Amino acid sequence: MQPSSGFNLISFKGKMKVLHLSWMVFFVSFFVWFNHAPLLGAIAGSLGITMAQVKTLLILNVALTIPARVVVGMLTDKFGPRIVYAALLITCSIPCFMFAMATTFEQAAIARFALGFIGAGFVVGIRMVSEWFPANELGIAEGIYGGWGNFGSAAAAMLLPIIALMFGGEDGWRYAVGLTGVLSVIFGIIWYLNVTDTPKGGTYFKPKKVGAMEVTSKGDFVLLLIMKIPMYGALALLTWKLSPTGANLISANFVLAVYAFLVLLYIYEVYKTFDVNGHIFKEPVPESHRYEFKQVAVLNILYFTTFGSELAVVSMLPLFFMDVFALDMVYAGILASAYAFMNLASRPGGGWISDKLGRRITLIVLTTGLAVGYFVMGLVDASWPLWLAVVAAMACSFFVQAGEGAVFAAVPLIKRRLTGQIAGMTGAYGNVGAVVYLTALSLVDYQTFFFIIAGSALLGLAALFFMKEPDGHITEVNEDGTVELISVT
Repeated sequence: MQPSSGFNLISFKGKMKVLHLSWMVFFVSFFVWFNHAPLLGAIAGSLGITMAQVKTLLILNVALTIPARVVVGMLTDKFGPRIVYAALLITCSIPCFMFAMATTFEQAAIARFALGFIGAGFVVGIRMVSEWFPANELGIAEGIYGGWGNFGSAAAAMLLPIIALMFGGEDGWRYAVGLTGVLSVIFGIIWYLNVTDTPKGGTYFKPKKVGAMEVTSKGDFVLLLIMKIPMYGALALLTWKLSPTGANLISANFVLAVYAFLVLLYIYEVYKTFDVNGHIFKEPVPESHRYEFKQVAVLNILYFTTFGSELAVVSMLPLFFMDVFALDMVYAGILASAYAFMNLASRPGGGWISDKLGRRITLIVLTTGLAVGYFVMGLVDASWPLWLAVVAAMACSFFVQAGEGAVFAAVPLIKRRLTGQIAGMTGAYGNVGAVVYLTALSLVDYQTFFFIIAGSALLGLAALFFMKEPDGHITEVNEDGTVELISVT
């Protein structure tokens, strides 16, 4: 049962209250996740760590988020977003406080690795918003949730250095980081006390089994296993970056142990996937209860390019402006922040356009614009006027972030009871993209880096020709055996 139509952004009642609380807790989760980034100089000085160790902290911060988004998506589908988001925010305050109190690199590294789990909070809100908004408002609602919540990382960059200076002294950064942990606990409690998983009278559909994503055909079973491989590949790539041939921060034997663990983990995942879906090899799933996993695969590829490139570009853009235009670090950082600021409007804009024009055509247009935008960025050099380079970056960021909004306007329209898992897998692909692009950046120059992203966008554009526009209804079965049809048009 969907809530009544009507989208009043200044309201704080009913579904709009849920939307505002959703983006707020997502904002807090990203505020916590990136609480170290603007304070790295103070942290390095306080702990006495090297630049190589600083880079290791950056890698560890995103490493766990890839599997965490998949796990949290499963937990959300099983237990509901109300309890999962509250538990995530409160639990992740522990490694946040650990990081604030760390006195050695090892302590900081362990805390930072564990904090990667809070980056999975994004997928919880995707399921919550999909429960409260009808299909014709879902794009703009998910876009506001994603765009405004994602701004938490930019808010951390702007506010935490000021807070650290207010506390002052060598430990100012510790109080600033610790304060984000307090906020995490507070908003976890606020969330739990003020939301419900569905509107009154609605049914929260859950997967039949937990442990792997459900698919509804033999071909989709194979495609699911294929789409899992890049996630393991990204974790292997992160391990390589820390190996003796990369940053030389872990031993060769430890690297081999991690590789062996990833292989065994994938084998176990194949087993669990068969355990959940083995019935499809005995008898076909009725047509009315099927969904096409290729829809998920296409959205995965698109989010690899959109959010993956955003994470990578946000990380390198200040340095790009500084090196290419010989700017000081503060000025370069201010100019680069324009890229992140676009999130406030462009991601909701992508969702809104998707609601009005259709999911597939919107993604085709935005992905084309993204490819062109990064190609233009690849042409930027010192001969360009600085203002024109900034305009090019902002124009490119519009297509990137609007594309993210359009991707998650489609995610909840595939299979309701699996929305958390689908969002988790698609979200994880964004982190996979970031790992791949940042690795490429370490091997090539800026121009080639942008051209690589543009080329991968063309692959996403090709994948879109296999996507179908959501149409008709999703079929779900109530606990009493009755069938409910959920409109996706």
